[in-house]
Amino acid sequence: MFRRRTQISADDSSAPVEDPKPRQTPGKGRPTPKRSVAQGRRRSPVTAPANRKEAYRMQRERDRALRAKHREMLLRGDERALPARDRGPVRKFARDWVDSRRLPGQYFLPVVFIIMLLSMVPATPAIQSVVLLGYTLSLPVVMVFVLGSAVYVARRVKKEAAEKFPGENLRGVGFYAAMRSTQIRRLRFPKPTLLPGGVPIPPKN
Repeated sequence: MFRRRTQISADDSSAPVEDPKPRQTPGKGRPTPKRSVAQGRRRSPVTAPANRKEAYRMQRERDRALRAKHREMLLRGDERALPARDRGPVRKFARDWVDSRRLPGQYFLPVVFIIMLLSMVPATPAIQSVVLLGYTLSLPVVMVFVLGSAVYVARRVKKEAAEKFPGENLRGVGFYAAMRSTQIRRLRFPKPTLLPGGVPIPPKN
């Protein structure tokens, strides 16, 4: 009997004694915010429209803000706002190559427009016939001259782009540069960033 009690006491003494106080983990130095407070910080307050007319008005304001932001990115020359056909260093090189030169193609449309205006000016039949003859003879010559300039631009840009960007995709870059060279400078898109001669255009304040 005494032996059994001694054995039970020995077994009880070897059992681990639990600490009555819970173990504390090192704190973060600030109280943990409630879930509603944390979600409120992450989400900005949204005002629900009162009716359909108010919803349309809010949508127009959002669209106007997005268009203004997109236009600002275009003016900065941010490629994220450009169409896919205008992105990449090769296309940027082609645009700068064309914009830094005065090419015959950019004067084609203004010359044609001026000749058409002269043909509509009231004058004597003799003068009108001379103007019409000049228009008829000069237009094919100007078109051949512009086409020859476009072919030259396409070949030159493609050759220089291949030397400057080895391994890059050059598909369509010659045609891209040729089409840009036939556009009026003020109407080109994206807007030119270089003046004739290669001088950068100063930013507008």
